[in-house]
Amino acid sequence: MNKYYFNRKPKVAQTAEKGVKKRNYKSKPNLVKKLDRLFSLYIRLRDAMPNGYVRCISCGKIKTFDDVDCGHFYSRTHMSTRFDEDNCNAECKFCNRFSADHLIAYQTNLIRKIGISRFEKLGLKAKSTCHWLDSELEDRIKYYSQKVNELSREKAIRVKVK
Repeated sequence: MNKYYFNRKPKVAQTAEKGVKKRNYKSKPNLVKKLDRLFSLYIRLRDAMPNGYVRCISCGKIKTFDDVDCGHFYSRTHMSTRFDEDNCNAECKFCNRFSADHLIAYQTNLIRKIGISRFEKLGLKAKSTCHWLDSELEDRIKYYSQKVNELSREKAIRVKVK
């Protein structure tokens, strides 16, 4: 046998190992995914008016709660600002997903909303690195679950928390 080939187990041994492995539902990617869903719900509820409508931070159009996303000024790849409430605002799906120049109006309206000093701090924070611990993610999941429940009752908006 050629030494450059990998030693592979027979298919029977591979399938037997698959049955033994257990899924880790508390892995970091799963925790981040769950926190993303809860945080998005929280931001949209926070920005919703009592009647369930939301104003897009980029274009200013008023949309229903279901027609908006949680838009990030600094993208979700920046883990230090991914779950920052100053960085995230309700944004209509068109602006968030398809508009190439939505960040121009987003920046103007974000500065108007949070002020120039907080906006500059947000820019510095986005350039820093951040590595979330599993326990920190779990704490934030608990916190935002509670906030989503409170806001949904307060604003009488039905949401499904998974």
